[in-house]
Amino acid sequence: MTLAPWEYLLKEWRPERFPDIYWPVIAASVVFLVGQVIVYNVRTRQLRRFEPLEGMQEWFLWTGFITFGLVLIQALFRWYFLLVLVTLVIGLAVYAWTRFRYFPPIIAAYNQELRRARFFSQAKYKHPEATIRQRANQRTKKRKRR
Repeated sequence: MTLAPWEYLLKEWRPERFPDIYWPVIAASVVFLVGQVIVYNVRTRQLRRFEPLEGMQEWFLWTGFITFGLVLIQALFRWYFLLVLVTLVIGLAVYAWTRFRYFPPIIAAYNQELRRARFFSQAKYKHPEATIRQRANQRTKKRKRR
C-alpha cells in the first residue's frame, strides 16, 4: 500500500493490512502476558515479607494483564490501529511510572523503617548481659547502689 503513515491510524488492525507487525505484536502480547503471570508468582513468593515490593509486583501484574489483554482483544475484534497504539503507549508508560516514580519513595521509606528497627534491636541487646535474666537479689543490689 502507498498510504501515508498517519493514514494507517484509522485503519482496522488486521493481518492483511499490517502484515509486518500484526503477528509479532500478537505473539509479544501473549508472551508478555504469560511471562507477567509467571514473574508475579515467583517474585511474590520471594518477597512475601517485603510489602512494598510485593505491591509493586501486583501493580506490574495488573498493568500487564490489562495492556496485553486489551491488545489481544483489539486484534480479535479488529479495532483501529490508533487504539492499539494508544493502549501500548499508555500501558508501557504506566509500567515506567510505577517503577520509577510511584514506588521508589515508598520503598525508601520502608528501607528507612527497617534500618530504624534494626538499629533499636541492636541497641537493646548491645550490652553482653542484656539477654541474661538477673536474679531478684542482684536487681535489688543494683538499685541500692544507685
